[in-house]
Parts: sequence; structure tokens; C-alpha cells
Amino acid sequence: MNPKTIKASAAGTWELGDLTVNRLGFGAMRLTGSAAFHLGTPSNREQSIGVLRRAIELGVNHIDTAAFYFSSLRSANELINRALAPYPEDLVIATKVGPRRDASGEWTAPARPDELRGQVEENLRQLGRDHLDLVNLRLMGQESLAEHFGALSELREAGLVRHLGISGVKAVHLAEAQAIAPVVCVQNRYGLDTPSADTDDVLRICGERGIAFVPFFALAGQGREQGAGATRSGGSAADELLAVAHAHGVTAAQVRLAWTLHQGSHVLAIPGTGNPDHLTENVAAGALRLSPDEIARLDSHHTGAE
Repeated sequence: MNPKTIKASAAGTWELGDLTVNRLGFGAMRLTGSAAFHLGTPSNREQSIGVLRRAIELGVNHIDTAAFYFSSLRSANELINRALAPYPEDLVIATKVGPRRDASGEWTAPARPDELRGQVEENLRQLGRDHLDLVNLRLMGQESLAEHFGALSELREAGLVRHLGISGVKAVHLAEAQAIAPVVCVQNRYGLDTPSADTDDVLRICGERGIAFVPFFALAGQGREQGAGATRSGGSAADELLAVAHAHGVTAAQVRLAWTLHQGSHVLAIPGTGNPDHLTENVAAGALRLSPDEIARLDSHHTGAE
């Protein structure tokens, strides 16, 4: 199969509430620069717009973004609006609220519950929409999310938001949120070499309750920018990853994505890039099927990397 012709639907689909999405989506953060947001060089503007349009051509219908994804030169939401409006009917745009940055890009205190409406409205303005498909509340160290999630629940009832999710949470937060309003997804940091007993527990609970689990930084292994695909645990873990990649004739990053998707039918992937070739590779990873033995070998490094 020609990797350039593989569509996002090859990864299968999942229901975010009443919205059907392909399990292989797109994260918009890297369009604005590095993972540190205000550092690094963002992709060329026209190239970023081209990547977004190509993602749609490849069947991506789930894009993750946020108003705080911006650099001195780029705003992810503005790029999405410029590239894709008027939006395809099946496109689901998920955004996040809670964290705040000032105009210089520095992080400030997280938004109070009464400030979340303003953040939602800013996303609406930037994206040029009258409602948001999905809003994730990103926790920033709070012990409880009740007040913040309650505020978002009111915005959902008012019609500004269609569905709600939570991010950066433990199982106790999920239970707390579900007691307030329906939760359609959980976004946590998760990857082959970033194990966490708390996150593994959340992933399992999400599967049991039919909630999407959406990992971020799933490709953030040591050496990824150099194409090594090494893992934090180094040595044999890196060798294992590269051996599996070689056996399939793919990249280590594609194996990472495939492994992530193999963690459950409720797991969605949102790899981000400003490079059109990397976009094609990421989408093609949705068609990569690892053997039970390969999964077990990679699993052993995930559980042993802490």
C-alpha cells in the first residue's frame, strides 16, 4: 500500500458523544513553533495552511487546538480558520481552556471559573464559529475541578459548547467531573516511554466507561527530532523500537503511534507537525498493525521505564 494514499479512516473510528471521528487526528500546537509555544521557529505560514488542508484531504476530521497555542508570529486557531473555513461538516475541532498566557507568551495564573466563558468566547472568535464542538478543561495543579467544570457545564447548557472533556487528570478528577456533566474524552500525557500508574489507570477506566482517551506528546521520545526514536529508558528499549520499525519498513515515530492506538479502541491519536511529509507518515501509521509479540515487547519497556 502506498503510504501517501492511506487515509485517517484506516485507524478506525470513535464516537465523541454524537460526533464520529477517525482515531487518527491532528494536533495544532506545533504549527506555532516548538512545544514551548513561544520558543523555536514556527512553520512557514503557507506551509502550515497547506498541512492543515492536506490533513483534511487525508481524512483527518478531529483537530486539537487552543487559543493559548500561539507564538509571536502564529496563532493555531487563526491558521485553522484561514485554512479550513468554511469548515467541513464532519470536522470536529477540540479546544482547551484553563491555562493562560500573556501577550509576551509567559504563563500566568490559570483562569478562574468565572473567566472560562471569556476563554471559550475567544476560541469562538478566533475559529469563527458560533459554538465549540468539544472543550477540554486543562487542570493546572488544582486538587478539585468541580467549580471550573461546573462553569463549563453551564456553557454547555447555554449552547456555546457541545461536548466536554478534561485534561491532565487522575481517576478521582474523572469521577468528580462525571458527577457534574457527561465527559466524552480525557487528554493526558501518555506515550511508549512516559508511563504513569495514574494515567494507565485513567486509560483503563476510560475504556470501561466508553470515554475517549486522547494522549498528547505520544511522539515525544528522546532523540525524536534527530529521527532516532529513542526512548527515555534508552538502550534495549530504543533497539526494540527500531527493530520493530525496520521489520515493517516504517519510522520509529510511526511505531510509536501504532503502539498508542493498539492500547484500546477508545484511544485517539493527535500527532502534530508543520511538515507535510511527517503528516503523511503520521496518518499512514493508522494502518500499521503490530503483532501481539511486537506489542508485548514494546509494552515491557513502557511498564519498566519509570
